[in-house]
Amino acid sequence: MAARNQTKDLKCATHLLSDKFRNMTEEKKAIVRDLGFGGLMHIPPLRVHHQLLRELANNFKLGENRLETGYGSFKITPRKIENLFPQKVEYKKLSEDDKIIFRRFQGKTLKSLTDEMMDIGVGNEEERLMFKRIFILYIQMAFLLPTTINKISPVHLVPIFEMDGISERNWGGHVLTFIVKGITDYKEKKKKAIDGCLFALMIIYFHLSKNKGKKRAERPPKP
Repeated sequence: MAARNQTKDLKCATHLLSDKFRNMTEEKKAIVRDLGFGGLMHIPPLRVHHQLLRELANNFKLGENRLETGYGSFKITPRKIENLFPQKVEYKKLSEDDKIIFRRFQGKTLKSLTDEMMDIGVGNEEERLMFKRIFILYIQMAFLLPTTINKISPVHLVPIFEMDGISERNWGGHVLTFIVKGITDYKEKKKKAIDGCLFALMIIYFHLSKNKGKKRAERPPKP
């Protein structure tokens, strides 16, 4: 008998992420660190069984942001969630220059974006800015906000029009709300696949379960 709400696909592939960082030039790695994403370079190339990730989704209590497991109950709380769900770009409200950028990336697949990210030079300021935009789109599609549709969505495009404050963006809240929406669609709308990075939920779970009951001073830094 088929498993309840069998998932077809979970897009958060850490081995692919690790491979791209390993083959990235040092100049590009320095830019990634400046953007505030240097920590992602240290995520190991794990292949996590879908059953484990599906169990995390099944045990996530919507409305409470609480993970109920046999080892205890854990509340998943980012510092701040600015919006109920991630924003989407409204094309009509963009400036003419931003509309050109929007059209440049509209409909791009993860593969074409990945190839462009690895091939583009960073020898001048214009190239570096374009690399930053491409990387922000890539890291959302490949890890932070993956979807089961292999094309850039309006949700992914929002940050590239706000590059000046990209390192201060509330990525924790952004990722969590995307996970919540993905699990909501999976549970209530019976979608066969789950949008969002369940690997991030797994990292949080292991961190909280390992340190449950410890005094604050004894706990290692949050992931």
